[in-house]
Amino acid sequence: MPPRLAHASTVASPIHPITAVQPPAPFLIPSSDPSLRHHSSCSGCACREIGSGRMTTGGRAVLLLPLLVASALFAQIRASDPLFHESFDEGFEGSWVVSGKEEYSGVWKHEKSDGHEDYGLLVSEPARKYAIVKELDSPVTLKDGTVVLQFEVRLQNGLECGGAYLKYIRPQEAGWDAKEFDNDTPYTIMFGPDKCGSTNKVHFILKHKNPKTGKYVEHHLKSPPSVPYDKLSHVYTAILKPDNEVRILVDGEEKSKANFLSADDFEPALIPSKTIPDPDDKKPEDWDERAKIPDPAAVKPDDWDEDAPTEILDEEATKPEGWLDDEPEEVDDPEAAKPEDWDDEEDGEWEAPKIDNPKCEEAPGCGEWKRPMKQNPAYKGKWHAPMIDNPAYKGIWKPQEIPNPEYFELDKPDFDPIAAIGIEIWTMQDGILFDNILIADDEKVATAILEKTWKPKFDVEKEKQKAEEAAAADSEDLSEFQKKIFSVLYKIADIPFLEPYKIKIIDIIEKGEKQPNITISILASVAVILVTVLFRTIFGGKKPVAPVKPVAEVKKPNATEADAAGSSGDKEEKEDDTTAPRRRSRRET
Repeated sequence: MPPRLAHASTVASPIHPITAVQPPAPFLIPSSDPSLRHHSSCSGCACREIGSGRMTTGGRAVLLLPLLVASALFAQIRASDPLFHESFDEGFEGSWVVSGKEEYSGVWKHEKSDGHEDYGLLVSEPARKYAIVKELDSPVTLKDGTVVLQFEVRLQNGLECGGAYLKYIRPQEAGWDAKEFDNDTPYTIMFGPDKCGSTNKVHFILKHKNPKTGKYVEHHLKSPPSVPYDKLSHVYTAILKPDNEVRILVDGEEKSKANFLSADDFEPALIPSKTIPDPDDKKPEDWDERAKIPDPAAVKPDDWDEDAPTEILDEEATKPEGWLDDEPEEVDDPEAAKPEDWDDEEDGEWEAPKIDNPKCEEAPGCGEWKRPMKQNPAYKGKWHAPMIDNPAYKGIWKPQEIPNPEYFELDKPDFDPIAAIGIEIWTMQDGILFDNILIADDEKVATAILEKTWKPKFDVEKEKQKAEEAAAADSEDLSEFQKKIFSVLYKIADIPFLEPYKIKIIDIIEKGEKQPNITISILASVAVILVTVLFRTIFGGKKPVAPVKPVAEVKKPNATEADAAGSSGDKEEKEDDTTAPRRRSRRET
């Protein structure tokens, strides 16, 4: 079993197994002391045996029982501790080392998770590179027994493009400085979320040393789980088993399972293939890989016209009876009127909106009649000789196989120990919060910490998310309801007897569309106008007069004032405004 490490947020000495047990001093009674041989506190044969300097088997068992219980208790306490646990309850300064490389300009902060009192390690700025590392007190071996790698990440602002993974660093060369930590620092395992473009996966990458070549090769899990799309806290777990199995869990649920030695589970495979294509083997020049070839004896027919078009005019077509050659397809809307507030200088020359020509609805068509096109029966396209079996075909050439000089056999992966834990990422989003980084040799320990630290936070965040989604749904429903109201109000504005008030009603409706919270007020205003007009119509009164927009008196500037107002560029800009496309609004209709 690997040596135990102190909790990252506390200082504690490792607990070592008890190697020898001595009886407590009060029980070491010399046999030569007759006064103690019959001590008043002694009763039963065990004490008498001690007093006489002798001890039976039963006596020894009675004395050793409390010590055995204590030893078992110590062992249980020791087994319930993780090998490493960083809770970030305290600040990270002095424990974690920020890379001193210039490219890593991102600032790490010790911050609370949004909505919680729990602290974590925060990525505080977007579009930055970040690097930080924590050296372990003692390296953790991955070769013996179960090892659990686990940590929490909360993407508080989402993750569009960036990483949120950990690197489990292997032992470095003597003299290595943690401030030199960067992308090139060798690691044993890289594990965690990564998203950008088409990439969306929870990475699990093992760097394994080829014993034949001495080179390290990255082996990627072929079927990694995807990254959750929400902004909640999530916990990622990798369980490495002694039978070469690795399990990937998200929020305590298994999402992927693989075998380190299976070529189907890792790319490239941990164990290389026995043979490889001979790199020196070359395809013979006369090797023909074509299964089919054009028939060399085929000849293009004399009547094959390669230049014939695909379509031709239908000469048999005739203009339908009743076709209106002189009628356009669209005409000005005769019911449209220029709005009273239309300003030709500001809005451009007013043009009536177009409508479908009503005369064309009953006729077969309007405008210039043109003969339609039809498929050319003479069209055959470019001529190609028919394909026949190639008599010289030899199949697809492949180089011959030779023994792979890098091949080796393996019963178990030769994992490098974990000497440090690093975070080295580039991300376009801030708000990434790391917490509860854990290494354990017992799945139950990892699960217990997950239930204690992550689960309560996740439950709170999930309930808050449900409430926000419900509120958003209610808001969306209200928005749809308001759209229907405004649609009805526009139809009311088009009622003929409200024509004098149409502009005023539309102004009110447009104001309501910009400020949906005053929908009720808008309804009330339109209702007042409607009731007023109906009252006057029924009970008499003066004919309603359309409101007239007051015209402000414009004083023409003299030449001096015009020169002072702006340069010739301003004049050119004004001229361009008069030729701008005509502005349309609901008032036109």
